[in-house]
Amino acid sequence: MKAEFTAIIEAAPEGGYWAICPEIPGANGQGESIGEEKDSLRGALELILADRREDIFRGLPKEVIRDKVMVA
Repeated sequence: MKAEFTAIIEAAPEGGYWAICPEIPGANGQGESIGEEKDSLRGALELILADRREDIFRGLPKEVIRDKVMVA
C-alpha cells in the first residue's frame, strides 16, 4: 500500500525532533535528526495500519468480497 500522510514535526526541548501524524491518531515518532524522526514515524504508521487491517479482516465472513479502490 502506498499513501501520503502529514508529519507535524517539532524540535524537542531536550534535543532532536518529534512528530505526529494527524490523519492516524496515536502515530508519533522521534529521532536525533528529521530523517531519523521521519523513519520512526513511518515505522509507527506501518505498524498501526497493519494492525488495524488484520483486526478488520479477522472479523469478516468468508463470503465477503474483497477488492481494491484507488484514491488520487
